[in-house]
Amino acid sequence: MPELIQGFYNDLVLVERRAELSAETYCISCREFLSWLESKEIDVSDVQVQNMIYFLAWRKENGSSSQTLAKDISALRAFGAYLKRQGIWQENLSLELDRPKASRILPSVLSVDEVDSLLAVIDVTKPLGIRDRALFELIYSCGLRISEASGLLVSNVHFDERILMVHGKGDKERIVPFGEEASFWLRKWLTEVRPNIVGSRQISYVFVNCRGEMLSRKGIWKNFQALEQKSGVHAKVHTLRHSFATHLLSGGADLRSVQELLGHSDLSTTQIYTHIDNEQLREYHRGYFPGHMNNSRHSGEEK
Repeated sequence: MPELIQGFYNDLVLVERRAELSAETYCISCREFLSWLESKEIDVSDVQVQNMIYFLAWRKENGSSSQTLAKDISALRAFGAYLKRQGIWQENLSLELDRPKASRILPSVLSVDEVDSLLAVIDVTKPLGIRDRALFELIYSCGLRISEASGLLVSNVHFDERILMVHGKGDKERIVPFGEEASFWLRKWLTEVRPNIVGSRQISYVFVNCRGEMLSRKGIWKNFQALEQKSGVHAKVHTLRHSFATHLLSGGADLRSVQELLGHSDLSTTQIYTHIDNEQLREYHRGYFPGHMNNSRHSGEEK
């Protein structure tokens, strides 16, 4: 089983050119499937469509959401294609599986005040505090994914034009502008603090840890958790990206521009932020529009 999963992972990354994170997610689903087959004493070469249906039913019984099941089916389809190429399956049976309609959950978004409160608790009297302020200002100012921030190169930061060259999903590059606040803290980090940490070594990454090595996604996540607890603002790192998009649309930006800035290949992915904005409008309406608070139809009065 480990060899089969490793081969599948290599195929996804090297042949299919999938992002490493997507390949890892697919492998997790397929590892679950192979473990389930093993528990049922079914060899992978003998799998039938009915077996996959039973596996998905088992996943659902164990609490998997419709979104997780849709992801499992995508993984099984890719795995089936790999097994067919390897001659283990004669045809890709997983193509007969129907994806469930996943209900779209609106991502949580912070208000501008909440973003300010979150960033304000960073201790910028400490060198790594300046790094974290620059990091999270940039994630919010540019709508970066955590992997994009972690892998950002010094050579891709252009202060004169105030733009970043961002390497996103599927090896796609995009140009994203950044704001004054992000520029201030990023320059301070790169010119005053980072040189003392990396020393004479040639480190290509913008954000490094205390040892001068690339700051990992896990490291960014842990640092953000500490800020969340300190500030009392409940959020995830990705919430800053959601907030960036929503605040742009609220300020009048058009959907296509926001799509480009986020690096979405499909406009429908970006459209979810218009739903968030509509939810906010409804909240404002409920909060500030009195409506028929003293409705005469219910009081029996005529006017």
